[in-house]
Amino acid sequence: MCMATYNGARFLREQIDSILEQLHPGDELVIVDDASSDDSVAIAESIASPLITIHRNERNLGYVRSFERAMGLARGDVLLLADQDDIWTEGRVDALLGATETSAVVASNLVLLESGQPLRSPLTARPWMLRSDAGGHVVRNELSILAGNAPYFGCAMAVRRDALDFVLPFPGFLDESHDLWIATSANVARELAHVEAPTVMRRVHEDNASSARPRGIVAALRSRVLLVRLWREALRRRARRSAARP
Repeated sequence: MCMATYNGARFLREQIDSILEQLHPGDELVIVDDASSDDSVAIAESIASPLITIHRNERNLGYVRSFERAMGLARGDVLLLADQDDIWTEGRVDALLGATETSAVVASNLVLLESGQPLRSPLTARPWMLRSDAGGHVVRNELSILAGNAPYFGCAMAVRRDALDFVLPFPGFLDESHDLWIATSANVARELAHVEAPTVMRRVHEDNASSARPRGIVAALRSRVLLVRLWREALRRRARRSAARP
């Protein structure tokens, strides 16, 4: 389990508790703290669990590089990503692990929480819906990503260890949307699957690292350029892997 923290003391303990409830001996929760100035590290250290390991960035690197570091440090066969302020739903681990038996990267649906109450359900509202029968639709999925209509969130993803060959390292130009990079690289590799059940309650608040608020035109265009670059990089890595096979 891989978590990046930064000034997340407000909700951190509740999230860690929801994670530990589903872990077993031999599992791990790798936390990379991105030079927090609040009590995030102290809260994590105060939780008496041998499953937790904490690593501190010497300087603030941003959430993308913190997640990249956490994934590189993790030792498990399957890596589940976790934000610092969400709540894992009951059965999350089993649902995602089961899906990784056939696909190297799995993305699930989620429920949004605002003030502790469900805001919108992925089962009733578009585009908050990943369908299990669409996981193998490579072109359709990529067009949805490029159009900004694909609800891929890192906090609702599981990554099998062999997928790290095409996921890591993150592209050097990637400064946001690591989750869309993971989805894009897995989609291009034909290793992306969807789980329709929500596996996380994602908390919406003013301090979210990734905001659901509408972007300006310049920011939206910049985001689309980034997504095209990610797609091209995923294709390049696939070609390199193919060339390396005997």
